[in-house]
Amino acid sequence: MEGPRLEIASTGSVVPLLAEVTTIGRGKYVDVRLSEPDVSLLHAEIVRRGPYFYLVDLGLPRNGTRVNGRLIARRLLADGDVLSFGAARCRIFGIATDDLPDVDVPGSPAPELTRREFDVVASLCRPAMADESFVTPATARQIAADLVVTEAAVKQHLLRLYVKFKIAQGENRRIRLANEVMSLGLVGGRQLPAITGRAGGPA
Repeated sequence: MEGPRLEIASTGSVVPLLAEVTTIGRGKYVDVRLSEPDVSLLHAEIVRRGPYFYLVDLGLPRNGTRVNGRLIARRLLADGDVLSFGAARCRIFGIATDDLPDVDVPGSPAPELTRREFDVVASLCRPAMADESFVTPATARQIAADLVVTEAAVKQHLLRLYVKFKIAQGENRRIRLANEVMSLGLVGGRQLPAITGRAGGPA
């Protein structure tokens, strides 16, 4: 088979990529269906823009999406890359790789996060998933209780996340971090409302 395609490691089957967007998951209506139980119903998608292909984690899967073993949110793909969706592994073939930079997709500068950092930002933004019209992100104490870790550990993760997302020091740092995470689509599609007052304490 010629052209852009995915080879599924568990079965050896080869699936051609669609012209614009190829959906991947365990659900009935995805384009590339994977049977592993830790694959979400709608796990990720591969988007084509001209000669470029990039993989997008849809923010729904618990077990993450990886490219060559590295956890990603969005990532430009090169020929031969190994893509992991939970325990399911695929390899992409048939895409041009000349002069492709080894960077995240331009215009989508989502930093690479560890699994624990993903857990922290997901917990941080969980209040924004509510239907309320005005929400604030979770405090360090609430995140610690949610993840069953110490508050000090959460604060250390938040400090690293502020650096990764280039959140300058000042008031409402958690809110600005949550807004950035939401706008990049890492944990959901709705951005937290901007507020001007201090909410929920420091960190």
